[in-house]
Amino acid sequence: MSSDLPEYYFRVRENGAFVFRIDGENRQRRIEMDQIAVVNIRNGEIKPHGQRVLSDRDLEEIKRWMTERSATLAARELDDIHRAIDHLNLTAHWANSRATDAQLEEVTDALLLAMHDLRSVLVRKKADRLMKAQEPRGDDSQ
Repeated sequence: MSSDLPEYYFRVRENGAFVFRIDGENRQRRIEMDQIAVVNIRNGEIKPHGQRVLSDRDLEEIKRWMTERSATLAARELDDIHRAIDHLNLTAHWANSRATDAQLEEVTDALLLAMHDLRSVLVRKKADRLMKAQEPRGDDSQ
């Protein structure tokens, strides 16, 4: 089993991970996880654990993981937005076909405020994108 183990293990946390080096080739044939670093995805920071000095290989693997993790999180975020669209559609159907007056009374104000806020942000961002698209571009041929 130890030959199938990766060299590094990343214990995911909210904004990054704790990085461990895996050792499965010791005398006791136990899997040992030695923490070598803490990673922050948001600011790109890699902090060696304790007095440790990270090797080039350590840094290479950590940076590779950070790139892959950032891509995974971005894909999940977009998937969550697509799910939110589905939920809005399902909520509209529920409100139209099954919701009781009491249920609608409980959620209507919160939904209207959230949808108003979202609409305001989306309209402003759309206008910003349209304005950028219409901005004259500098002529490099002079």
